[in-house]
Amino acid sequence: MTSTDHTGSGDLARSLELLWGLDRKPTRGPKPALTLDRIVTAGIAVADAEGLDALSMRRVATEVGAGTMSLYRYVPGKAELLDLMVDRVNSPCDTEFAPGLGWRGALEQVARGIWQMYNRHPWLLNVDQARPVLGPNSLRALELTLSAIGDAALSDREKMTVLTIIDGGYVSGMARTHFNAKHAAQRTGVSDEQFWAAQAPILNAAMTSGNYPELAALSQDSFTPDGEGEFEFGLGLLLDGLEAFIERRT
Repeated sequence: MTSTDHTGSGDLARSLELLWGLDRKPTRGPKPALTLDRIVTAGIAVADAEGLDALSMRRVATEVGAGTMSLYRYVPGKAELLDLMVDRVNSPCDTEFAPGLGWRGALEQVARGIWQMYNRHPWLLNVDQARPVLGPNSLRALELTLSAIGDAALSDREKMTVLTIIDGGYVSGMARTHFNAKHAAQRTGVSDEQFWAAQAPILNAAMTSGNYPELAALSQDSFTPDGEGEFEFGLGLLLDGLEAFIERRT
């Protein structure tokens, strides 16, 4: 996760045409072996397995067993392909809501769905979506979410702000921390045990010096990583605060 790519950095009009199927023309004859759907699926597979640094038109062409130039008949380049990939993984199938769930239950489901999405597709954490290219999957997911939190005593702008805080602020930050910790040993070639063992003499001396009494008194499990547990704990605190805000208002 060393690069940052941007949605909407290519030919925006072309990305929108491809996302919404505006350029599809009926054709006769046998169905072609190579399709836009296959190309997007292959791009996601490459990014999932190897990260965004590995994503290129040449690499995707190898994945689908076609010549690189043949891909350009379907998508102009990597930038537009990324727009299609981001919309594809924002599938609304993960955000169907049970009737009567309520705004808090809906936001819990949304946050957990986003957390799972980042764990399935960690390359998304490296995509700058400050200017999102909105396709059918992204809009459908947002539509379902807004419908599910309609009972919250929030203005339209406040609802959008809450969704931004949950995804762009909380979940993505926790997912990035979890991913980095999980893959630190693979990235550096140094195990967690080796890393902390190297610091142990200095830290032990510091803890017994009396200069850090609060740190020295912490329990042994204070720094034990627990990505899922930490995520759920923080989510509860975040929604408790929102619930208190809504109760004060009503």
